[in-house]
Amino acid sequence: MLLDAEAGQRLGRPAGQLRPERGQRRVAARIEATPRGLDIRYVVTNLVGGNAEWLYETLYCARGQMENFIKLHKTQLASDRTSCRSPLANQVRLVLHTGAYWLLLKVRGNIPKLQPLATAEFKTLQMRLIKIAARISETATRVRIALAAACPEAELFGGLVRSFQPAGP
Repeated sequence: MLLDAEAGQRLGRPAGQLRPERGQRRVAARIEATPRGLDIRYVVTNLVGGNAEWLYETLYCARGQMENFIKLHKTQLASDRTSCRSPLANQVRLVLHTGAYWLLLKVRGNIPKLQPLATAEFKTLQMRLIKIAARISETATRVRIALAAACPEAELFGGLVRSFQPAGP
């Protein structure tokens, strides 16, 4: 068993096997002691390679992170609203929501890590960076965006715009 004393976490394989009639299976357990009590998670697999730590952190946690991304897609962007009668219209709506998801994911990824918005949910990004009042003027070679003088995120907004510009030669 692996033990991380700082986090009070233990990873390992308990003795025994599950359902020997259905084939060889392994069980990896993660036990974490917190002030709120024990948190025990089990991963049952028929994979042959890898130790308990790799199995938990690489496979189990990655699956949980993917479920969080799907939850963000559905709840923060309302992509589960497919109420049109036409399946094609619902598919187009889902593609547009996926485009919005990737745009917000890219914006959040370009925010400097020290900023509070670097880990913000999509609704917060929409309210603080996208749904803002600005005056836009277009010329043949540029687009100028004039933010209000009291815009709290003006400096961050400028840094984001510069981070999306392609690098020069």
